Amino acid sequence: MMLKYSWAAVLCGLVLDLLLGDPRWLYHPVRIIGKGISFFERILRNIFPAGRKGERIAGVLLVILIVGCSVLVPAVILWLAYGYQFWLGFVLETFFCYQLLAAKSLQAESKKVYDALKTGDLEQGRYAVSMIVGRDTQNLSTEGVTKAAVETVAENTSDGIIAPLFYMMIGGAVLGFAYKAVNTMDSMVGYKNDRYQYFGTAAARLDDVLNYLPARISAWVMIGAAAILRMDGKNALKIYRRDHAKHASPNSAHTEAVMAGALQVQLAGDAWYFGKLHKKPFIGDDIRMISIEDICRSHRLMYATEFLCAVIFAAFRILVLKLAGI
Repeated sequence: MMLKYSWAAVLCGLVLDLLLGDPRWLYHPVRIIGKGISFFERILRNIFPAGRKGERIAGVLLVILIVGCSVLVPAVILWLAYGYQFWLGFVLETFFCYQLLAAKSLQAESKKVYDALKTGDLEQGRYAVSMIVGRDTQNLSTEGVTKAAVETVAENTSDGIIAPLFYMMIGGAVLGFAYKAVNTMDSMVGYKNDRYQYFGTAAARLDDVLNYLPARISAWVMIGAAAILRMDGKNALKIYRRDHAKHASPNSAHTEAVMAGALQVQLAGDAWYFGKLHKKPFIGDDIRMISIEDICRSHRLMYATEFLCAVIFAAFRILVLKLAGI
């Protein structure tokens, strides 16, 4: 029963996200997962010795504990709810799916960057973009702030919207929570620094595995969306084929390359993180100088990609259910 109608709950959750955005009045499940990660990290570091072997074992256990808890809790809640009354289970699953999608939130947070730059307030723009990117922003120019906002919309279209949508269409909210748990761990411990070099290895590699298909699906659908929106779909395809591997992560540059090509701008390049300069290749061609209006254009491309993916995923899911006789 749960899996038979989960695709409908996902679509209802998507509509709620588009209308309402993140429910700030309620404690977000990602924050709960984050608290759990910090809690178990402290315990595991006290149990296992510092060093490559001990920290890697601890990191594997962290993944097992966090994913296990993130799956078990919603699975039990939904099983009980569906068992008691179908509509109660459906409403709860819809609400869970709504919480796991982030299109409206991504648009709203990056729109704050646009609004600040539109009024000429560069300092406020730097602050607004610092809320959604991990790089140092205090010395960014208007162009740098704009690029950072567009880049984060491009990257998060894949791992913040299409990837959870993909997994929820397969296994409902429960599988969506599993993905979100791994993605949250990667954002918290998946760093190649002294603290997480070994401890975060398992989380980072599992996140790469889980995002492998969604990143590529997102990119190809975004190319189609660019053509539909009468952006430069041909250039999006060209830049994607050429630049999709220009990132340390095997997945992060896919939608970024499409975005750069569709908007005819150059993204990425060197960036500062925690006071250290990181050399990075450029993505895209400098056909024209990026403008703050490109932030709004990135929103349109993000939403079009989400809509197309939702239709494709739902149609495929319904077809599979029919072929299986469910």
